[in-house]
Amino acid sequence: MRVWTRRRLLTSAATAVSAAGLAATATLPARAATGAARPGTGDIADALRALPGLRLIEERQGAEPGYRHFVLGLRQPVDHTNPAAGAFEQRLTLLHTAADRPTVLFSTGYQAVLTPRRTEAAVLLGANQLQVEHRYFGTSRPAGPGYAHLTIRQAADDHHRVVRLFRRLYPGAWISTGGSKGGMASVYHRRFHPHDVDGTVVYGAPNNVDDREDSPYVRFLETVGTPAAREALEAVQRRILLNRADMVARYEAWAAATGDTFRIVGSADKALEIAVLRAPFMFWQRGTADDVAAIPGPEATAGELYAWLDDTTGLSLYADNTARQYIPYWYQIGTEMGYGSVPTAHLEDLLRHPDAIEPRSFVPRDIPMRFDPAAMPDIDRWVRRRGSRLLFVYGTQDPSVAEHFRPGGADSRVLWVRGGNHGADIADLPPADRAGAEEALSRWAGQG
Repeated sequence: MRVWTRRRLLTSAATAVSAAGLAATATLPARAATGAARPGTGDIADALRALPGLRLIEERQGAEPGYRHFVLGLRQPVDHTNPAAGAFEQRLTLLHTAADRPTVLFSTGYQAVLTPRRTEAAVLLGANQLQVEHRYFGTSRPAGPGYAHLTIRQAADDHHRVVRLFRRLYPGAWISTGGSKGGMASVYHRRFHPHDVDGTVVYGAPNNVDDREDSPYVRFLETVGTPAAREALEAVQRRILLNRADMVARYEAWAAATGDTFRIVGSADKALEIAVLRAPFMFWQRGTADDVAAIPGPEATAGELYAWLDDTTGLSLYADNTARQYIPYWYQIGTEMGYGSVPTAHLEDLLRHPDAIEPRSFVPRDIPMRFDPAAMPDIDRWVRRRGSRLLFVYGTQDPSVAEHFRPGGADSRVLWVRGGNHGADIADLPPADRAGAEEALSRWAGQG
């Protein structure tokens, strides 16, 4: 079974948050979790209640043996540079085992996942795990319209305050981790607060340094897999758009039956086109070589084409009920993090919506957006020149690797899972690389 280490990047419908594929792969240490946060100081729940600005929302059942699971709320500044801007409550979750164990700081980059399972790093280290919901996602939403304070620096400062506060209870080693957008958030935290943690494990995190130059993504999608697989994907994209009227009618019927609409994107027709354009990216991000055979061929019915597109891209993502949840994601993409392009030449005669997959399509027009071209180059320079104790794990068929991080600081490395996708883990690495990654993680945590 696979340890859950990341959120897939917009790869399913609304269930992506609650069913992120959590699974445990190792036996926990036989350790009582009902004791003190620090030896002799009383119950962990009482210690949590004593932390300033922290609210213990609930203790949930279902944690693995040796752990207790808490849902917490932390009062955070809306603007870390201006206390007068107000505050909001940020959702956290804690899997507590013992104060003398390492602590894993886990970022999803999105809303918090309330399933009490551990990340790969927490399993390997037998660690406590503290999850941070990203600001403006889930319940961690400041009051007021717009997203002016949704920046990588503000989120990094959120993480910094979390670490400073919880070090009172967990004084040992800290390791941060995250996958995809959560991995990006972990890197950004290290950029601005490099000494908060003792090491960072990042999975499948893209690094779009220059948003004006997206050719690496196009080149990747034009060369990944086999020529036959790429031809099959291009052909099914064309077949779907050639059957556009039928596909849109099915899409609209689904929306009517579920009470959904397309006000944010604009229409079911545009939403369908976006899904078709993104299909190869999503296919390689999630799929394996075995999935190539399931790409619909010339004999496929309209129903089979529609079902494949839905399964591959998650059509509900582009309708309002789910798209509304991801407005902050697209805002970040359109203001700092940047976005990759996809091949379109083979579809030019069938496209109706110019720039359909641009971030603005997913952010209401009354929300201002202005891109900061200096944000990602700043992160990239720090990773290349100064980023130490960083471990990046990538799958070779994951489109996110088209522009990946290249750490240049001490005790940092990039490791590759041959044929792996966006779900590649340390456990999937070749034996020597896996051993090296586990040794580094243990050493950073003071266990080796």
